[in-house]
Formats: sequence, C-alpha cells, structure tokens
Amino acid sequence: MEYPIDLPGGGQMSTETLCTGLTEMSDYKPYVCCPELLNKNKSDYPFEIVTYKSDENREDTKLKRIQNFLSRIASFKRIIKSVNPDLIHVSMSESLITFGFLRCLGFFSKIPFVYTDRGLAYGYRKHSMICIKATLKHAKRLLTTTEFNKSLWSKENLSCGIAVIPNTISKAFSDFDEGKRKTEKAKHGIDENEFVIGFAGRISEEKDWMFVPELVKALHDAGVKFKVALVISVYEAIDFGMVSEIKKGIIDSIGEDNLIYMQDLSQAQISDYYYMVDVFVMSSMFESFGKAAVEAMSRKCSVVSTSVGGLSEVIGKEENLYTKDTVNRFVSRVKELAENREEVIKDGEYFYNRYKNNFTIEANVSKHMALYDEILG
Repeated sequence: MEYPIDLPGGGQMSTETLCTGLTEMSDYKPYVCCPELLNKNKSDYPFEIVTYKSDENREDTKLKRIQNFLSRIASFKRIIKSVNPDLIHVSMSESLITFGFLRCLGFFSKIPFVYTDRGLAYGYRKHSMICIKATLKHAKRLLTTTEFNKSLWSKENLSCGIAVIPNTISKAFSDFDEGKRKTEKAKHGIDENEFVIGFAGRISEEKDWMFVPELVKALHDAGVKFKVALVISVYEAIDFGMVSEIKKGIIDSIGEDNLIYMQDLSQAQISDYYYMVDVFVMSSMFESFGKAAVEAMSRKCSVVSTSVGGLSEVIGKEENLYTKDTVNRFVSRVKELAENREEVIKDGEYFYNRYKNNFTIEANVSKHMALYDEILG
C-alpha cells in the first residue's frame, strides 16, 4: 500500500478489516507493506506490518514524485524478498504500478498476485491505465467491489480473470443494539420522534459536499421538518474553510439548533452516530462502492443516495436513488419517509437485511480465502 494503514480511508480500512479477518478465520498470515504509521504502533494490529520510508503521494514537483516512485520500488523489492510471500495482494493503484515495474522486469515472477481495484476503470489517467494494464497481464486475478466496475474492466480485454468481492466495514459495526437508537438521540438532545437526516464522510471533491446545503434547503422549502447530523473527517488546513461553508449553508436553511456537527470520529464513535440517524443521505458525484452507505445499513438507517458509479448497485432500491438533475426525486422520497414512520422502519429493515446478506466481514473474508485457496491450489 502507498498510504499508511492507520490513515483514515476506504482502502486502508478495507485492508485492515480483511487482514484482521484472515488472522482470525484462516491459516493465512497477512503482512501489510505500507509507509511508516502516523499515530498507531505496529503492535496495535493483530497482523504483521512492515513499513518503509515514503513522502506523500501529492509531491509538488515532478522530480520529487519520481524520487518517491523509485524509492518505493526499492522498498517493495527489499520487503518482498525479505518476507518471501506465497501470494501478493496489491490494494492500491500506485502500489500496483510500483509492483508492476518490478514484475514487468521479471522480478518475483513465481509469486502469484491479485489486485483489488477500489476505484472505477474510467477514473484513471491515460498513463496510469497503460501501466495498470501492462501489470495486469501478469496477474492471477483482478478484483472489483461491484459488478458495475467489473463490466467496465471487461471492456479492456484483460488476460487475467475478474472476480467481484463486495466491500465490507469494520468490526465496530458487527453487533446491532436496538436500544442505542433511543440512547444516542437523547445524548444529542434529539426527541425520540424528531426526524434526523445524516451526512458523513471525508472532505474530498468526489463527495460533492457543497451540494449538501442545496439538498437541505430543498427539503426545508418542501415543508419537511428535520434535524441534520453531520460528520466530517478533515485532513488538511484548507478543508476547514469548506467545513465552515457547509455548516453555514445548512444553518441558513434550518437554524443552528437543528444542526448536530461532529468531526474526525473513530470507527466506534461513527458506529454509534448512525443510531441517531433516520435517513442517511449520500451526495457523491463519484463513488466506486460507498462504504458509508453500508455502515448506515448496518444500523437500520434508510439510505437515499445519488445514482453514481457503484452506489446504485450497493443501494439496490430504485426509489431511493436520485441525481443532481432530479433533486425532486430526493425531496419526494425523503418527505415520504419523514411523514410515515412505518415506511422509515420498513426501509431500515430492508437495508439492514441487505447488509447482512451481502456485506458482512464473514462473507468478505470467506470469498478472499476461497480465491487464495484456488490460486495456491
């Protein structure tokens, strides 16, 4: 991986969950190769972590980017030679290109490898796609998290097979506690019968955060009475200005008393957060999977989302999907849920069952184990 595993992010959390599951459920012994940890210690994890020195992946000059790339190649070569794994699982695109440089030169040709694409096939720049496709000629399998992304990659005529293994969420979401819904609402001063809409995620262009105040205003103008529970993860100084804009836009529509704001929550804290939410809303303009949607499902939230990328497949319910051009669909559906408590409960049960049937840790780890078993014979 080209990012530290303790840096919040979908790829890191998915890898941590998978490796923890493999450690507990199988005879496989995972080693995670990543840059030096930011806040945690290697001993905090139940699996092995081997670190290497690395700069950020957003260096401001081409020379620094090239230096970091060459340094990562040397680190990968050293670590793979030292660990001597039976199988290599590449979890991130930059790491695939790094490993690909070695593999295409003939290094580690006897070690089978697989790659999980956590993006979408059309989301890569042209030169990245050339490198990725050249590397995948040597892969045993390309993994995608949705059938939608598999269909995109199928058009690229890859020689390796493509398998779909849906994403999962951390163990913090495994156990559902019905009583926590009332407790969490009370903790934040929310009456049991008040309707709460949730938005959560990290600051990024793909999440289209500035669209959120527009959605809130549209609901308010339609006569819906509600509170907003907003959770944002902030990583850079520039993000704080955007957070202020988002909060101001929401407050201008519904007032400060109707906004509950939290920032940089742990997995356990965000697990509790979803209990206070009746309808969780996603506003993304680009989403390969949408882990936040699955997190909300595990807490019996109704989920209403933009119909983009792999999200439509994850949601699986047409009436709960909308686009930026059909905000009226969003307003109509949320208003229906706000005015019909039985429909909210019914929708929550649908999504909870969808999570249990498709996105649990057990299902995710079992599918990976079966794949590894097949490749290793």
